[in-house]
Amino acid sequence: MAGRFRCTGTLERTLRAEGYRCVAGADEAGRGALFGPLFAAAVILSPDRPVRGLRDSKVLTAAQREELAGDIERRAVAFAVGASDANEIDRVNVLQASRLAIRRALGKLAVPCDFLVADALTIDWPVPQQSVIHGDAKVQAIAAASILAKVARDRCLDAWDREFPQYGLARHKGYATADHLEALAAHGPTALHRLTYEPVRAAYRFSRSEPEQLALALTAAL
Repeated sequence: MAGRFRCTGTLERTLRAEGYRCVAGADEAGRGALFGPLFAAAVILSPDRPVRGLRDSKVLTAAQREELAGDIERRAVAFAVGASDANEIDRVNVLQASRLAIRRALGKLAVPCDFLVADALTIDWPVPQQSVIHGDAKVQAIAAASILAKVARDRCLDAWDREFPQYGLARHKGYATADHLEALAAHGPTALHRLTYEPVRAAYRFSRSEPEQLALALTAAL
């Protein structure tokens, strides 16, 4: 999908020509995963210190993402990362959790933005904004945010893999791969799995004994 688009700085240049000076791109990573938090990033790129090779994070290798993340952090006017954990995702739904994580990233920017471009989302934030479909494949500031969010989340999942080695989190990063589903069936979900996601919910039901299921049902009914 991303290969159909060119990732350019055209939108940012247009907005700067209209008078905006701090155009932030925002994106999230991990919305479809079964385990752990989703991460979001916000990035204000510098027109004087361009970052070469920006693309949608999904079409880059892990090594390319790590290299580009370093370039973004060195060259950007400002950048920040926010997150929303599995409990919050279950409580408010993943779309609202994505918006919360992006707002947290925006709130941490060392330089506030005066315009926001986001990948297929509108955000409750007090600046003008534009939602761009496939923005991570088209707009450099959004691509930069997608890379930082993905790198931050991958590092987090690598750390959780050491706590839960039986799930293979370092390999699949919490997504619904065959080996992750097999591990869920064998071990049941952890407290960091997203219980509102059907594969996790199914594994949770089957990992409980009948008395435990009855107790949970009675508790939920109170």
